[in-house]
Amino acid sequence: MALVLTGKNMNLFEDTKAYVEKKVSKFGRFLPDIIDTRVEISKEATKSSQDRFIAEITVQTKHKILRAEERSHDLRIAIDNAVNKLNSQIARLKGKRKTRWQAKESIRTEDLPVISDDFLDQLEEENEKEIVRVKQFTIIPMDEEEAIEQMELLSHDFFVFYNANSGRINVLYKRADGNYGLLDPVVA
Repeated sequence: MALVLTGKNMNLFEDTKAYVEKKVSKFGRFLPDIIDTRVEISKEATKSSQDRFIAEITVQTKHKILRAEERSHDLRIAIDNAVNKLNSQIARLKGKRKTRWQAKESIRTEDLPVISDDFLDQLEEENEKEIVRVKQFTIIPMDEEEAIEQMELLSHDFFVFYNANSGRINVLYKRADGNYGLLDPVVA
């Protein structure tokens, strides 16, 4: 498993690097098909000390991409919260794989991350959610600039459109920094 650790607006000290490596290395036990893990630690200049540190962890496997981002006033708390969020995603993924494919191998309970009762209640609530509305709309071919203009006119945070330049369906979204992002999916 390759680990890419970067710092943004801050220097990463050896003890922080070791702490992140120790926390992230445990993912390999639960997901043997990890291609790489990317960890970005950043520090924002804010007036208050709340949510100053941001830990963003992305784990890419052969078939899935798992991502968690957490903010906190303390760097280690942000890292721990992001790792906990990924552990719960891994537990859900493992559970879905087992029930969906009825795997022959059983998962040993000592291999699974420890999950609190509060989190189990939260998972139960998530499982109860269902699709309550389906919206269909006509897609008109347009380029990225037209899509930005249309999204701004609608006052939406995202916009689905047929990209006339690439010939594919794209999703345009507004980022937290005020810029735009473009999702351009490619069928594997």
